Amino acid sequence: MIMDVLTRYESLRRFVRESFSPTTQELIDKALTFTANYMQGTMRYDGTPMMDHDVAVAEIVAKEIGLGRNSTTAAVLHDVMRIASNEHPESVEELSATIRREFGDEVLGIIVGLCNISNIKLKVSKEQASDFRDMIVSYSEDPRVILIKLADRLEVMRSLQMFPPEKRRKKSWESMNLYAQIAHKLGLYNLKSELEDLALKWLEPKDYEYISRRLEETESERQTFIARFLEPIVEKIDKQGIKYHIKSRTKSVYSIWNKMRKQNVPFEGVYDIFALRVIIDCPPEDEKRLCWTIYSIVSDCYTPNPNRMRDWVTIPKKNGYESLHTTVSAGEGRWVEIQIRTERMDAVAERGIAAHWRYKGVNQGAQTSEQWLGRLREALEETTHSLSQRFDTKPSSGEIFVFTPNGDIRKLPEGATVLDFAFDIHTNLGSTCMGGKVNNRAVPIREVLHNGDIVEVMTQKNQTPKADWLTFCVTTKARSRIKSFLREEQMKFARQGREELERKMKNWKINAPIDEAVAYLCRHFKVRTGRELYSMIALQKVDFLSIKDILQRWLSGEEEDQRRAAAAEAERQKAESKLSEAASQPSRSSDALVIDEKINNIEYKLAKCCNPIKGDDIFGFVTISSGITIHRTDCPNAARLHENYPYRIMEARWRSNADGAFRVTIAVVASDTAGLANQVTEVITRELKLNIRVLHFASRGDATVRGTISVEVPSAAVVDLLIHSLTKIKGVQRAYRVNN
Repeated sequence: MIMDVLTRYESLRRFVRESFSPTTQELIDKALTFTANYMQGTMRYDGTPMMDHDVAVAEIVAKEIGLGRNSTTAAVLHDVMRIASNEHPESVEELSATIRREFGDEVLGIIVGLCNISNIKLKVSKEQASDFRDMIVSYSEDPRVILIKLADRLEVMRSLQMFPPEKRRKKSWESMNLYAQIAHKLGLYNLKSELEDLALKWLEPKDYEYISRRLEETESERQTFIARFLEPIVEKIDKQGIKYHIKSRTKSVYSIWNKMRKQNVPFEGVYDIFALRVIIDCPPEDEKRLCWTIYSIVSDCYTPNPNRMRDWVTIPKKNGYESLHTTVSAGEGRWVEIQIRTERMDAVAERGIAAHWRYKGVNQGAQTSEQWLGRLREALEETTHSLSQRFDTKPSSGEIFVFTPNGDIRKLPEGATVLDFAFDIHTNLGSTCMGGKVNNRAVPIREVLHNGDIVEVMTQKNQTPKADWLTFCVTTKARSRIKSFLREEQMKFARQGREELERKMKNWKINAPIDEAVAYLCRHFKVRTGRELYSMIALQKVDFLSIKDILQRWLSGEEEDQRRAAAAEAERQKAESKLSEAASQPSRSSDALVIDEKINNIEYKLAKCCNPIKGDDIFGFVTISSGITIHRTDCPNAARLHENYPYRIMEARWRSNADGAFRVTIAVVASDTAGLANQVTEVITRELKLNIRVLHFASRGDATVRGTISVEVPSAAVVDLLIHSLTKIKGVQRAYRVNN
């Protein structure tokens, strides 16, 4: 059997023999034998051994991506662990120990990472594609994992014919929207293009066949045109004595299809169906000079389009791509794109991060997945050392990805709990949350979530937010909603308490002004505000017999000094007591101004007339019965309040670490063009990651539309960024903040 396995996979063995050491050859042979023993009888959809897939992935890893011994070994073995974890989970621990003993910790680590990615239940949703891409990367703590996973997906797409129709479409969608995008960020352009073309073949078969057929039909004509076009360029380069060669590259089927769709043009309307590459063979110190020399020759022969000039030689792309691009007129309305680069630049463009193996040195700490992918590309250049030892392997910065039971993905900060998850889904779900299930295990609301958890929220109708929830919630949304509820509850209790006190005083025939009575009771019970007293009454923390006795003794003259002090206190509270109190405690405000973690003495609210948010210039206005209302200094009512009630105006400011989610309304005036609302939504939700509460556009009858967008923001600075981003959308004439 061993000889049969080694003979069947001789192609991989021959490459390993020619490219690696005898030690590596021995390890790969051992991996082939090990996999054959474990996977005997496991077949693919077409009846061929599943091991054919593993070996094909290993060949892509070694030949096309250029990874080394441990990566190739892990590729051969990866389905052993995946199948065991799905079908015989009780054997995983023993299998892991065996792989560690036979092949080493690094190989085991790579295999575990690949299994984690395979277990992600991807949902076909363009809205969540970005989060799924980030999650795939977040599982790839060893940089080799994501590369092998790309190779795995490429092999699946090459063999997609054997899969059932529903799996073909699902895997094609994932390849186009997830894996091809990751390959692009890594600079693996050949792999990206092949994934996109193969995906398009199954997602849009008629379009794919049409474009492929048109490319074949026009091939001869293209070659004749290219030969004639290159004659003057070749003649001038040869005179310079530059060592070079020229390649022609036909645009991928997917790229042509995408351009036809986006620009709404037929096949003939895609003028850059092919590109010519002038590839220079020179030492690194001559690269820039010779690239610009070739550019000068090309522009002497043909007229360039200045709008199509791209200089990625002086400043390379973030993913490391280097090249000079120019598009020139070839007459008769035809345009030709020419790419100018060196052999080294071409190697990076063709093979991405695996083109070179020289370590530059990266140790940046935790990074976002976007930054991590960029760093990965920069780090892996011409080294024979272990990649995992040379790279900061933490790909994400403070983020986890969890799933709803139906497969929707949610991005949360590290340390997020079941309660945070519930509020992230919907405020009502969070407010009534009483626990949850994580991976089918019952847990309390304070349970901390981890990457890949499947979370189900359990609710109870009579559940309401509690003050102690603030001690373990970490997301701004959850904390803001809890604080808002508690503030409303205290306002409700305060109203109930005041009404009860007024009714009792009337029954007792106590005719003293209620404000004086409340001021006296506050001094007696040692509370600072009437609202606290009202809440104590509503919550039955004080009994009315005590209150009646205290007020009767006060009114009988037994405590005349206290009575006079209470009257003075009532007057002071009407004008300046709350002012001085608030000025000395600026951290006690509304959702953002106040609310310290104790949250017991909430006496501020944001004015509805101007809707202030963190970062706005503000002032406070003292009301008799509703505490302090916070207004913007440019509020429409500001002048009237300052003029008529100057003694009630208080200076206010935001606490530096105030948090919360504030609602702001932005008005937009734009040209009446199709797709405007989609572009606005894309900018707000995808680029700025903000929540839209209300969006409305209406035509004004003069080829323009006016829209209003209600958005949740953390501060005024984000509003400025939002307005700036909206004005950059084509067709938007004005964007400005309005009062709610």
